[in-house]
Amino acid sequence: MSRLPVMALCLCLFPGQLLADTTNTILSYLEREQGKYAALAHEIWEKAELGYLETRSSRLLQEMLAEEGFTIESGVAGMPTAFVASYGSGEPIIGILAEFDALPGISQTASPKREPDPDKTSGHACGHHLFGAGSTAAAIAVRHWMQEHDVSGTVRLYGTPAEEGGSGKVYMVREGLFAGVAAVLAWHPSDKNAANPVTTLANKSAKFGFHGVSSHAAVAPERGRSALDAVEAMNHMANMMREHIPQEARMHYVITRGGSTPNVVPDFAEVFYYLRHPDAGTLEDLWERLLDVARGAALGTGTEMVSEVNHGNHSMLPNETLAEAMYNNLVRVGGVKYDDDDLAFASELAQSLNSREDDLALAAVRIEPMGPLQSMGSTDVGDVSWQVPTSQVNTATWVPGTAPHTWQAIAAGGTAIGHKGMLVAAKTLALTAGDLFLHPALLDAAKEELEQRRGKDFEYQPLLGDRDPPLDYRR
Repeated sequence: MSRLPVMALCLCLFPGQLLADTTNTILSYLEREQGKYAALAHEIWEKAELGYLETRSSRLLQEMLAEEGFTIESGVAGMPTAFVASYGSGEPIIGILAEFDALPGISQTASPKREPDPDKTSGHACGHHLFGAGSTAAAIAVRHWMQEHDVSGTVRLYGTPAEEGGSGKVYMVREGLFAGVAAVLAWHPSDKNAANPVTTLANKSAKFGFHGVSSHAAVAPERGRSALDAVEAMNHMANMMREHIPQEARMHYVITRGGSTPNVVPDFAEVFYYLRHPDAGTLEDLWERLLDVARGAALGTGTEMVSEVNHGNHSMLPNETLAEAMYNNLVRVGGVKYDDDDLAFASELAQSLNSREDDLALAAVRIEPMGPLQSMGSTDVGDVSWQVPTSQVNTATWVPGTAPHTWQAIAAGGTAIGHKGMLVAAKTLALTAGDLFLHPALLDAAKEELEQRRGKDFEYQPLLGDRDPPLDYRR
């Protein structure tokens, strides 16, 4: 696809003074107010609320946006913690995504050594406290710029719950909440700074429950039908299935219920599966095979199987037009700069990592080269990207070498390292939003690319079907 480079497009269409004023207004605001947004992020980090239960975290973001003149629509798409906050009127509508859910089963203090928080059973091991606060900061910075320079259009902040296995954005897409939006910008915490045109794996999950017959495991085992046997049989067959699925696929599970005591044949057991593949069609074919595995396990153990799809996400559809605009602004902002305290913390934490970075400060400030990227993760941002041109930036909120979903990610996210990375993201998002408001041709190019990539016969079908949001999936 041949395009005029984004930076050249900007300079051709708008005088340098207007671009300079945009940059100065946005960056000055975020520099001046960085402490406020760091405090907001830390408060959400302390709460560490799970998907669809992020009542206080969502309220904090909404309150700040309302104070800044945004109109708030709460509880959208059947999700009490979801919201849409809008400022301005008319077109273009530029959306910014915000997440705020934590992960269960892992906690950590803001310490460079393993130190679980005894008062918590969850933690922001994927940095969504930073995601929510940073996106809010970006939206408010854009709002101040729009007011100061009399810019027409609408900036819209989407508060999206339960990204971790709850697919909150999918229900918002299904509800039509992204209709009429010209472009959507997002970011995600990381151990590096990058703005690649990225794609992800489509993902589907379900809980498979097996109902058996209880009995005394020693006195009358012949009268029992073990639901746990069914779970173990399913897992065994699924693990044999791994050899005969595409190498790009991923399949993982946890046993969520397996019985209470060894001397009672379990009459109920449950296993929770995730299945992923880059292509949604292939994923659906693999899913049917997994369902057959579950049915076979039930047949072979004399039990009954029930399944409930928990969530389903499409892959991210890359948009090079938007990614290039985001990359240019990331380079303009620069990476994360460590001070002596940050470097001391990072150096101590790095001892727990298999990191190959000799110079942590250099790694944190480095901007990765731009290029296509296949992520092996999944996100409900994918469903948004098939509806609206979408791009995402990553910034180094974690010590280089840190993987997501780890205690090290929680630890750094509760310190200045996380807050500084969040500020880089907020600046990059806000500057890119400014570019989109000023450059109709850029939005047109992004839309054309979206239509070419998804094809003229594209028809969106959510992978989770017509189910209601699983508001109790983390209870």
